[in-house]
Amino acid sequence: MNVFKKNIPNLITLLNLIFGLLAIFFSFEMQLKISSICILIGAILDFLDGAIARLLNVTSEIGKQLDSMADIVTFGVAPSFILFNLMLSKYNEEIINNLFELNKIAPYLTAFIVAIFSAIRLANFNIDIKQEKSFIGLPTPALAIFISSIPFINSKNTTFIFNEENLIFISLIMSILLIVKIPLFSFKIDINEKLNSKLNILRLILLIASCILLFKIQIAAIPFIITLYIILSIINNLLRI
Repeated sequence: MNVFKKNIPNLITLLNLIFGLLAIFFSFEMQLKISSICILIGAILDFLDGAIARLLNVTSEIGKQLDSMADIVTFGVAPSFILFNLMLSKYNEEIINNLFELNKIAPYLTAFIVAIFSAIRLANFNIDIKQEKSFIGLPTPALAIFISSIPFINSKNTTFIFNEENLIFISLIMSILLIVKIPLFSFKIDINEKLNSKLNILRLILLIASCILLFKIQIAAIPFIITLYIILSIINNLLRI
């Protein structure tokens, strides 16, 4: 029973990995919405594995390594393929018919910078004890959720917003945000922290704004929520100076 209890978080982490692999598979099939849903499920599982590990007090080094491996697949590689296939969506037929046209897709390889910088971000997270209660740079799940919202928004007559050039720009900016040295607050509540602390007030503002935005514009709210999260984190940093 103790062995099973010890490995419950690891089983959840492996489920996260499975959904990351499914996300990659469906991106190859150009089923980008299904791919995005797999990433979103992976994000929920990523939250649960850590929460359950702390609840059961069964944290382990192997769990930490499994978590990083699952995260790079689900929140690094899979979003890169979604971006890449979004960029290529109007060129797929040309590429199949004429492989010599591959030089035209070279700029779209910037999508895979997301996977590279996600790996760097996760490696830094594993060795940086300062990130136990906060984050340095955008967390990889936040980036993955941002990218996962694009196929849904892109289907609502907004292709002019997420055209190829803008997607390349998003790939570069989001990759930079992963490794930039900006502290971002986490949602792990410290029991010694006052409920009316400045940080908790900012968390509450983000929660209320997120609920309103999700109610008003549904999944299209996700990019705005993540942008607001970054802005509020910067405000929190300024208040601490």
